[in-house]
Amino acid sequence: MSVTVLVAEDEPLMRERLLGMLATAWPDAQVVAAPENGIDAWDAWLEHEPQVVFLDIRMPGMSGLEVAERIGRRSHVVFVTAYDQYAVDAFDTGAVDYLLKPIQPGRLDKALARLREKLDTRPDDVSEVVQQVKAASSQPKREKHKWLKASIGKQIRLIDVDKVLFFQADSKYTRVVLADSEALVRIPLKELVGGLDPGLFWQIHRGTLVNVNAIRAAERIDAERMQVLLRGSDEVLPVSRSFTYLFRE
Repeated sequence: MSVTVLVAEDEPLMRERLLGMLATAWPDAQVVAAPENGIDAWDAWLEHEPQVVFLDIRMPGMSGLEVAERIGRRSHVVFVTAYDQYAVDAFDTGAVDYLLKPIQPGRLDKALARLREKLDTRPDDVSEVVQQVKAASSQPKREKHKWLKASIGKQIRLIDVDKVLFFQADSKYTRVVLADSEALVRIPLKELVGGLDPGLFWQIHRGTLVNVNAIRAAERIDAERMQVLLRGSDEVLPVSRSFTYLFRE
């Protein structure tokens, strides 16, 4: 039995990735619209009234949260978001389904399995969770790192973040690699990532963040794997399959 689905996502590559994954994982899903902003998403919902809606939280015109408030309990909603601990905590507390970017196939499969089980029931009330996420989003944002302190022998060195080629997880430390040197900082990568500009540092692997300006080329190894070549370093960085969408045309 066909299920009507709306996918609202403003990032073209992410939108195409999600649509492709849905076509493979849920052949019965009929995508009735794939708008690029919140206003078009609401208009498309009014036109089609789909059973399931995938909403990117941050969209121009109207956020996914605002669209979800208007939909209310008339569709099953799955939020799509970049890593935001406040939002994730709120979703977990409210048992609302969500997908973290970049979307993992296994995580999507679990979300779809839950959706299939709920299709014949009334959609969940997301209003309380939406308010929690909005409240958390209004909190002062964490300042981005401009400098990092690293111990090198007996010295404490200040590292200009903009000059870092890449960061790599190393147990409880993070390896910081520059063109002419490297160091270890006493901050786990998962804690460091929140203080870095996501527009400058791309996550290409679970344990690797690379400076976009340091990327010389992305090279395909085979149908599934890629690697990144750097300016100022001979190191080659593997790209996880989940992050290859970053380098599509």
